[in-house]
Amino acid sequence: MTVDAPPSTLLIDGRPSADRALRHVWNECLGAGRANEALRVDWQNHFREAVQVLGARYVRFHGVFHDDMFVYRASNGGGFGPPTPLETPVHTYAYVDKVFDAILDAGARPFVELGFMPRELATQTETLFWWKAHCSPPTDMAAWVELVTTTVRHWIERYGLDEVLTWPFEVWNEPNLVPHFWTGTRTEYFELYEATARAIKGIDPRLKVGGPSSSVFVPDARYDGEQHDRSVEAATAEAPDPDALPWKPVWINELIEYCAERDLPIDFLSTHLYPTDYAFDTQGVGRPISRGRDATRNDLLALRAIIAESPYPDAEVHITEWSTSPSSRDHMHDTVFAATYIARALLQCHDLAESISYWTFTDVFEEGGGGIGPFHGGFGFVNEQGIHKPTFHAMAMLNRLGPTLALQTEHGVLTRTAEGGVAAVLFNYPDSMGTASVGGATSYADARRHADQGPARRLTHTVEGLTAGDVYDVEILDQEHGNVAEAWHRMGEPLNLSRQDVATLTRVADDLDRRTLTVDAAGVLTIDLELAPWAVASIARRTTH
Repeated sequence: MTVDAPPSTLLIDGRPSADRALRHVWNECLGAGRANEALRVDWQNHFREAVQVLGARYVRFHGVFHDDMFVYRASNGGGFGPPTPLETPVHTYAYVDKVFDAILDAGARPFVELGFMPRELATQTETLFWWKAHCSPPTDMAAWVELVTTTVRHWIERYGLDEVLTWPFEVWNEPNLVPHFWTGTRTEYFELYEATARAIKGIDPRLKVGGPSSSVFVPDARYDGEQHDRSVEAATAEAPDPDALPWKPVWINELIEYCAERDLPIDFLSTHLYPTDYAFDTQGVGRPISRGRDATRNDLLALRAIIAESPYPDAEVHITEWSTSPSSRDHMHDTVFAATYIARALLQCHDLAESISYWTFTDVFEEGGGGIGPFHGGFGFVNEQGIHKPTFHAMAMLNRLGPTLALQTEHGVLTRTAEGGVAAVLFNYPDSMGTASVGGATSYADARRHADQGPARRLTHTVEGLTAGDVYDVEILDQEHGNVAEAWHRMGEPLNLSRQDVATLTRVADDLDRRTLTVDAAGVLTIDLELAPWAVASIARRTTH
């Protein structure tokens, strides 16, 4: 997974730079809710900022074929009267074109999730979300294939083949979650994958297609059959130590076997990794499961081993959803604790995937409807008003890292930049947490349970071989700087913000601890930071324009 970088003359703590390639898996792709939300001006503003500040290169979302995008048209629409059926269904792309134009104009690309089923083609309708997605097999597979084929050909005509060849095409989303994201069987999903993959490769064999976009790893047999079997989850729900269980991916081995038998393409394998999830106990009650802080790395190592021994050893790995939890009402998402957790986890995994797509970049996200209050535990790096959460700053710090790893420790990385300087991200994931992850929280007050973890940590490094006099900017995020949800909490957690409240919280959100370091006359940069518990620090050379 790693490639040797050109040698440098830098000495890190008296030793030569490691000079290994650092894959920026964290900003290769970011997640978003559904295609229709991308028509909103606030979504587009938040996305442009994610591209410009966080370095996002691709974005993935649900529902490109959902009814509210008006792609599959079997009637002319009714308005006040009944709709008039069309003699032959047609495909229209006015809404989709606006979304894809906005993504490309922002400087990024779509990671195309093909779904969900248009109402007129769905065997079952309104299976999940308030916007009533239809997540079922098609009534007519040929009509689905025609929809996919016509859509991809439209994109090639509009954007050019060279552009569309850079887009990955992922077949569906979490089809193992029956009856919500899929109402059919596992085999019916594999048949959908087969028909879709053949259709895409029939347009141009160089187009990339993959799946199964399955949800989370599990340590039991709940997804071993044709449909989800809750009756086998009790041991997981009641396990005293979840990390001792044998966690495994869902439908990865099975899809590989199915495709190998039929000579089907798999350009990439995709799945979702969340270190927190649920399992049903013997009483049928869903219990929260929180795995250790290294769960993501452990899962990726297991996934890589499976792929290496498979008939598709060169298949890419795309984690098309990842976060501290799969809940859009988890108040941990709004905290400094989450920022430190994701910085640590992503740096652990830079050599194990082609992308790890954080779910999601904005709280403009409506699976459960709009959020209740400005800090309601939404996934986003920014809230609905565009206020930066601590996770935004952590991702911005990661984006400043260079392409070459110079040193990696348990507490961060130092990198070489393309311009010849260095950039670092250092953090204090508190020792008192042991091997635990941050878990979830049903309220902000609950999330604050980590506030007293510790102790502080002093981190020191020297970098020799730099340009004397260069100035390096230091930014530190911690519980006293950039902790906007805490400021909102101290306001009394107002449900609706005034314009003055928004301005005040925006200032708090961006008020990081900022300092400078200067390379001495001998070309040595000395880093000596005392990081409070949960702090994340960025060190990057100041650029002059």
